[in-house]
Amino acid sequence: MCGKEEAAPTVVQLPTGKALTVRAAADLFLDSFGNPNTVRTYGIGVGKTALRLGEGRPLGSVADDEVGEALELFWGTAAVNTWNSRRASVLSWLAWCRERGYECPAVPAWAKRLAVPDSETPAHSRMAIDRLIARREVHLREKTLYRMLYETAARSDEILGVNIEDLDFAGRPCQVKAKGARTKARRRGQTHEDFVLETVYWDAGTARLLPRLLKGRTRGPVFVTHRRAGPGKVVGPRDVCPDTDFARLSYGQARALLDGHTAVRGPGSGWDLHEYRHSALTHLGEQGASLLMLMAKSRHKKPENLRRYFKPSPAAIAELTSLLAPGDSRR
Repeated sequence: MCGKEEAAPTVVQLPTGKALTVRAAADLFLDSFGNPNTVRTYGIGVGKTALRLGEGRPLGSVADDEVGEALELFWGTAAVNTWNSRRASVLSWLAWCRERGYECPAVPAWAKRLAVPDSETPAHSRMAIDRLIARREVHLREKTLYRMLYETAARSDEILGVNIEDLDFAGRPCQVKAKGARTKARRRGQTHEDFVLETVYWDAGTARLLPRLLKGRTRGPVFVTHRRAGPGKVVGPRDVCPDTDFARLSYGQARALLDGHTAVRGPGSGWDLHEYRHSALTHLGEQGASLLMLMAKSRHKKPENLRRYFKPSPAAIAELTSLLAPGDSRR
């Protein structure tokens, strides 16, 4: 029996000749993407830039500096990531046109990609993390969550999304749906929720707390609320414990609980869940973990992205500096 035929790839009909207006070039480039989310992402940078350059002009008549001036006008004062994203979309657009033989400008050299600044998220000491988890008023659920976030160095939404059936208690790994997780190349009949997963590992601290938290539960979310979902809240079957009907603990709820345990200057001044990831990677780096091992642990694809998470303490820098002292002065 024949299944549903797969959709044919998008075919873009290029106009004859090498002259192309700015608007036509933008439309052709955006039409070459089949994913509407990709079109939306690229469309912001390309659409505004095309409008500024003059949509009816021949693309070949546009000077490089005009492209740079348009970028500077719209995103010159925006956040670094926004500038880099919009610049990259215009760069891809013009490269796409050039590869197809059309006369077009380039993004000028002075409109450079900006270096991403270091994250302002702090790294806490191991003693501070241990003392928080040891406090009596911190519930077992939060103790387990904080310890697991620290030992896995995973993103908070990844750990909050873990189900009991995802856990391997023997080897202490579990698979998580990572940030920006891609869908697998699907065979006919597979569901859209078939994601590429990544593995994170926890250690003895989490291993001691998990059995106490689960109390014999074998299915459903690891971290749940203490009450059933309200009648007006739509919750998927994966996000409800089948034994208790308790819903999965949300990021907002977990963030509020952590803030309540750590705020010293009023609500909103406490720790953030993401600080456990920063702290774990910083402590591993201070202990001598190599860059490749840190990338394997954090699952970053680029070293420059990992650098933002590594914030060695003054004591660690002082200890490192002591290695440069004369041999007899360190005795």
